Amino acid sequence: MPADNSGHLAIAARRRHELTRAKAIQALRELDRTGAPITFQTVARHADVSRSWLYSQPDIRTQIQDLRNATQRAPAAAVPAVQRASDTSLLRRLETANQRNRQLTEDNQRLRRQLAEALGQLRTTPAPRTSITIGPC
Repeated sequence: MPADNSGHLAIAARRRHELTRAKAIQALRELDRTGAPITFQTVARHADVSRSWLYSQPDIRTQIQDLRNATQRAPAAAVPAVQRASDTSLLRRLETANQRNRQLTEDNQRLRRQLAEALGQLRTTPAPRTSITIGPC
């Protein structure tokens, strides 16, 4: 009776599956890092796996779809994930811009008051009049 090698086959299949997953995830990260367009075809080509296998992996499929949607909405040159601004960063920039806007508004109001006071002082201060006498030529 031949020996039962099914355990070894299962281990080899599991190892091959994990290696394929690692290649696909690495390819996905590399493409995202470089800003290349993310599609099932480019990931499959870069990882040397089949597109149908990528579609059969729910977590990898979701990542590809999310990154593909993010790069399709982005301008022509996709920004790699590590260079994209986070929501927290964007909120901080907005708060800083609003604070600067308030400061400039206050400065404007102060300068307008100073200008109005200066113009008022010029109006109330009589200008020295010099008389010109017209005499015979």
